[in-house]
Amino acid sequence: DDTVPEDAGAQTELCFRNIAAILSEAGLTLNDIVRINAFVTDRAHLQPYMDVRNRLFSDPAPASTLMIVSGFARPEFKVEVE
Repeated sequence: DDTVPEDAGAQTELCFRNIAAILSEAGLTLNDIVRINAFVTDRAHLQPYMDVRNRLFSDPAPASTLMIVSGFARPEFKVEVE
């Protein structure tokens, strides 16, 4: 619906829901992910992102890199996951 949540944790949830939907079309789940690259626009968004990621992935968790960037194409975006 093109709505972007204000909260970084809610944005992270939305990112992973979208990723799960795409994987599902190929018969896969989040458990099939082996690598995550994620980006946040502020140090304050690190923990909300990590809380969601850690809840969604069990041991062994996928390899993960988390970087702070200056911004995204739309200023309301705080989190991006690939």
